[in-house]
Amino acid sequence: MICQECNQRPAALHFTKIINGEKTEFHLCEKCAQEHGEMFIFGGDSGFTINNLLAGLFSIDQSLQKPAQSPFRQEDILQCGHCSMTFPQFLKVGRFGCAHCYETFKDQLVPVLKRLHSGNWTHTGKIPERIGGEIHLKKQIEILKNQLQECISHEEFEKAAKIRDEIRILEKKIAASQEGGE
Repeated sequence: MICQECNQRPAALHFTKIINGEKTEFHLCEKCAQEHGEMFIFGGDSGFTINNLLAGLFSIDQSLQKPAQSPFRQEDILQCGHCSMTFPQFLKVGRFGCAHCYETFKDQLVPVLKRLHSGNWTHTGKIPERIGGEIHLKKQIEILKNQLQECISHEEFEKAAKIRDEIRILEKKIAASQEGGE
């Protein structure tokens, strides 16, 4: 399929927009999508961009997140130590300056990610069902080992012994499934 904008390059991005039951499809090459993508998605004359949408998600319930500040005290602006990007700059641009920004702005991201992903904010990925059982067991063992280390560091040895036993049971299940599957 050829790009609808330039009619030269193959379309790499395909947008479907449904407004009031009316379906409109756009097929754009990467270059045209970068140049005119938001115009096609939002109709061009609305003045609304993807960055505006993202900024709106982050500014929801700001009054509930922070108590009222004194007008005489200047608020500290959180800034990435590696690329010097501030959170207001991120809201304006719509992307972070470096990988360290995710950790710097973690407290601002978590509520939005929870809202976008129905309460989940950690990526678990998609696992094929045929091998998913063993992978889930290994993941559970990893979590239990972290809990075990935490119990040991807090000198909760009885709880640590129970977790150790759970780990052994799961490791036996993995060993049994590997023997039965080979």
